[in-house]
Amino acid sequence: MAEPFTDQTVIITGATKGIGRAMAAAFGAAGANILATGRTKDELDSICLEVERSGAKAVALVADLAIEDSAGRIADAALESFGRIDVLINNAAIIHDSADLADFDSALWQRVLYVNLVAPALLTKAVLPHMIERGGGKIINIASIGGRRGGRGRSAYRAAKAGLINLTESVAAEVKEHGIDVNCICPGATDTEGFRSAFNHLGRKQDANLMESREIAELAMFLASSSASAITGTAIDAFGATNPIFQSDSRKGKI
Repeated sequence: MAEPFTDQTVIITGATKGIGRAMAAAFGAAGANILATGRTKDELDSICLEVERSGAKAVALVADLAIEDSAGRIADAALESFGRIDVLINNAAIIHDSADLADFDSALWQRVLYVNLVAPALLTKAVLPHMIERGGGKIINIASIGGRRGGRGRSAYRAAKAGLINLTESVAAEVKEHGIDVNCICPGATDTEGFRSAFNHLGRKQDANLMESREIAELAMFLASSSASAITGTAIDAFGATNPIFQSDSRKGKI
């Protein structure tokens, strides 16, 4: 029996580590052709080899999403390699050190917003003509629990992820008539290298609450499947044990 994504092409940005790598491995194991992007060739080659060992095809493309022409290069590479684009997953992101806005480096602020929000918009724009011509497609944006609420520190990251949620809803409204579904996943704390680097001050205290990258990958696979045909323009909160509702417990005097 054919795998569920056999012959489909999935673009995944930020595919070298964490959630991106887990998604590349999962979609590859399900038969998809993978166009994996990232900034480190050795790490890209590693995930592509893992995908190919599962029997699927994979192409690595070194790309810095802070450079404007990267979006066109990525879309062109997918079409040249596989002849079609079925799924786009905008996953790549910068998680910066915590800093109040008054102390924030202006250049870093702009880079965070560009990579986390502008680049997904440009890449979406780059793949849409092909998806519209084919009469369908799936676009999945990876936002964050940080995009759902404000808080001190990391205001650039939070603002960009909030914008990505709104972008998801706006583009979904624009392309629904073409059979294209656009959704967003907002992960909570997930056990990735990026999370541990950004929140190393927590030590091992959060380990019991951390989700696995595999869990987010499985949700992305559902949204990319025909089973999710009724879901579009939606941001799904995948907070796990870091959901704020678990932080309040009147029995323990917490409000």
